[in-house]
Amino acid sequence: MDLILASQSPRRRALLEQFGLTFQVQVLPVQEVSSGPPLAVAQANAVAKARPVSQGNPTALVLGADTIVVLDGTVLGKPRDTEDARKMLGFLSGREHEVTTVVALLHGQEERVFSETTKVRFRQLTDGEIAGYLATGEPFDKAGAYGIQGFGGLLVQSIKGCYYNVVGLPMPRLAEELRAYGIEMLPSE
Repeated sequence: MDLILASQSPRRRALLEQFGLTFQVQVLPVQEVSSGPPLAVAQANAVAKARPVSQGNPTALVLGADTIVVLDGTVLGKPRDTEDARKMLGFLSGREHEVTTVVALLHGQEERVFSETTKVRFRQLTDGEIAGYLATGEPFDKAGAYGIQGFGGLLVQSIKGCYYNVVGLPMPRLAEELRAYGIEMLPSE
């Protein structure tokens, strides 16, 4: 079965490649939802990214995903600019937040949607550390204004849950779900 990633995220692409999956990338423009309960927004966006690609490729398995960073009920999306990123990082400093990735797997008329949540605690950051991290350029295309797989990992004190989920896809859970479609990421004897 052909696998199609309906995401522009270089991090999701890299994760699938890291675990040896063969796939294509196809992204179609969609209007993302931005208001409502955080989990419902992420679910709607994950499905919205996958559905038009699936309609054009009815025999393929299409993977759409959306990752949200939530602190105190506030969704921290991708920062608009440097000042927005600075505020987000200050808000996260010394605190624990949740990173939830919703994955939508669409095959023909079948839709399988699941989510994974990881708790991430930031160290107490100085203004200088925030400025230094902003200077790396990493924060600007990432929810919550950080990437745990890069310099942003230096801001993290601890995580509870799946590391890969924070990067962009909960790979252990995805491996289980893909098995239902005959795709084995870790072949067994």
